[in-house]
Amino acid sequence: MDRQLEKFLQDHSSPEDPVLEDLYRQTHIMFVNPNMSCGHLQGRLLEMISKMIQPENILEIGTFTGYSSICLARGLKPGGKLTTIELNDELRDFARSYFIRANIDSKINQLTGRAQDIVPGLDLKFDLVYIDGEKREYTEYYNIIIRKVRPEGFIIADNVLWDGKVLEKELKDPRSKGILEFNEMISRQTNIENVILPIRDGLMLIRKVY
Repeated sequence: MDRQLEKFLQDHSSPEDPVLEDLYRQTHIMFVNPNMSCGHLQGRLLEMISKMIQPENILEIGTFTGYSSICLARGLKPGGKLTTIELNDELRDFARSYFIRANIDSKINQLTGRAQDIVPGLDLKFDLVYIDGEKREYTEYYNIIIRKVRPEGFIIADNVLWDGKVLEKELKDPRSKGILEFNEMISRQTNIENVILPIRDGLMLIRKVY
């Protein structure tokens, strides 16, 4: 996104709250690949979508440092829970510290491991799922979560434009291939509706029809 346009969008959207601002800054100071954090505009969108749906149960694949978790959890209905799964156990305590600061720690169920191993054992139906894990495994994630999404429920998949690489004729790296495979697989589904929004690296919104 053009930097001037991005600044305009940020200046004319609700401001980033201090906890998320500090989380974003510390993520960039302390961790490799800090751009995996969704940031202000995308975070605001996730929070808005969650507040519109008012989910009782949210599943997130890919916690990273917890920015998107906080945004999504703020839309939960009273008594609702967000289950977030992260492969890297070294991120757990850092993310948890910000869940506490954001006063949403009681709404978060943090799990560590591979989503493919964890999700099948979850005895829950989800109103909203956010996919932002390993790009090579997006299709696998979808196949294990779709049966756990209630009819009329929603899935949000991040990075579906993958820095524009989805337009390239020959994709060589596994992550790019994984994103393209996911996009093409989704286009063949008959029990969903979907749309791609060109915010940041591309967000796909999916509604499960039945």
